[in-house]
Amino acid sequence: MIDIKEEMQSILRREAAAILNIPVSDAYERAVELIVEHVNRRGGKLITSGMGKAGQIAMNIATTFSSTGTPSVFLHPSEAQHGDLGVIQHNDLLLLLSNSGKTREILELIDLARILNPEIPIIVITGDADSVLARTGDVTLLTGGAPEVCPLGMTPTTSTTMMTVMGDVLVVSTMKAIDFSVEDYAKRHHGGYLGHKSREAIK
Repeated sequence: MIDIKEEMQSILRREAAAILNIPVSDAYERAVELIVEHVNRRGGKLITSGMGKAGQIAMNIATTFSSTGTPSVFLHPSEAQHGDLGVIQHNDLLLLLSNSGKTREILELIDLARILNPEIPIIVITGDADSVLARTGDVTLLTGGAPEVCPLGMTPTTSTTMMTVMGDVLVVSTMKAIDFSVEDYAKRHHGGYLGHKSREAIK
């Protein structure tokens, strides 16, 4: 029988170690500069995308950016091929997530996006520095490629944890770069506990 407490401690240690081993580089500064320039200065938007589990993380990153002063939308890479690609406009930029860096739908999305906007900047989050996606990005952020905690070594677990943390780094850094305030937050978040808390903070 599995010792759940022991297993939990093992998973926490391995995922914590993976997070601490995410490569810290100047690429984050370049990514934030691109986001601020294209979205907050030029009036474009950040478009995130990923397939499967990475897509769920990309969706979360988009909603977090939007609630903190940087308009962002999630574009499903498959739906993009059936008309949703039309969301791309001038001054937009892409944030693409793929642990393998080989996800077919994401690579196809790049080609399609560049038909609409040949100069669209691309920020990549991936676990494979030698992948096609990593080489395609204007800015590439590497997860460090830690193994998944899944006992099969296959199910996205550790990789999606790292992507979530990397998204948080981008969001928080961008908030600081644009001097996003609690007043700004209150204007965008009216409902629930956080809406109440933000309004109380500015009284």
